[in-house]
Amino acid sequence: MNGDQKLDVYDQAKEKFLQHFPQIVKVLTEDDMKCPDTGDAVARLREVLEYNAIGGKYQRGLTVLVTLQALVEPRELDADSLQRALTVGWCVELLQAFFLVSDDIMDASLTRRGKSCWYRKPGIGLDAVNDAVLLEACIYRLLKFYCREQPYYLNLIELFLQTCYQTEIGQTLDLITAPQGHVDLSRFTEKRYKSIVKYKTAFYSFYLPVAAAMYMAGIDGEKEHSSAKKILLEIGEFFQVQDDYLDLFGDPSVTGKIGTDIQDNKCSWLVVQCLLRASPVQQQILQENYGQKEAEKVAQVKALYEDMDLPAVFAQYEQDSYNRLVALIEQCASSLPPAIFLRLAQKIYKRKK
Repeated sequence: MNGDQKLDVYDQAKEKFLQHFPQIVKVLTEDDMKCPDTGDAVARLREVLEYNAIGGKYQRGLTVLVTLQALVEPRELDADSLQRALTVGWCVELLQAFFLVSDDIMDASLTRRGKSCWYRKPGIGLDAVNDAVLLEACIYRLLKFYCREQPYYLNLIELFLQTCYQTEIGQTLDLITAPQGHVDLSRFTEKRYKSIVKYKTAFYSFYLPVAAAMYMAGIDGEKEHSSAKKILLEIGEFFQVQDDYLDLFGDPSVTGKIGTDIQDNKCSWLVVQCLLRASPVQQQILQENYGQKEAEKVAQVKALYEDMDLPAVFAQYEQDSYNRLVALIEQCASSLPPAIFLRLAQKIYKRKK
């Protein structure tokens, strides 16, 4: 099977996935819309869902369905099982929406998925904090509605709760490492970067959807989950390094967002790599310009990165990381179909958004 065919598995699943979204909205809002006490609040919830859950790549949610299809025989995936898989996939997407709405406020971001961040829409502002919490609450309402009678229900609840906590710990690491208005380059170490990435991105973006599908397929053994986690956390780090690179060097018309890592004083892969290679003079340039909002200072940092040939360093990192992932999959995926992990690695390799 070639790479294009493997991508088709996601493309084929995407149509079913998007068709299920109106049902998700209906389950979450229809009955409560009729309640005179909460009807207008539920109308707001519908608006929040339709603005923030739609418009991404849906890779996290689709991974639940694609992974379950790889783990069970087609005859076992009846219409009800498919509905549950689609729903759990949307639960992952709602968790992503919860994190993104919150993160955009904290980072004072401007755009997300090619449109204005939710909190920046007229009349929204910091009310978006409550909207984000509503998105999180919807996850557990959906799991209860669709999966309560299933043997894996408790495992899913615990998985989402644990993943949410891990991601929030990662966000805390990110925030305390790079406080607004206080630049301390000594904090930007490879060790700290890897910790932030592992907790803030890798668990929810890669381990969560695969682990959810594993539980739904009846795979709940420690050995299988440990092997999957080892691979998926590596894929997650690879993904976040790409994200950091695209924040500055990606095309906003393709990525759908305007990068602000330099202005936000972020512990980004680029600044960590810069510090590992910088001369005293280059460190001084970074110290004087990093974490500043002025466009000319951001341009100075970008020019420094280009002078140090960091785009070429990234290109080599991407190739080396992909090769390492393929070897790790061969080594660790013996108890699970390697295609589950290879598809993910291939899907993000050399991505532009």
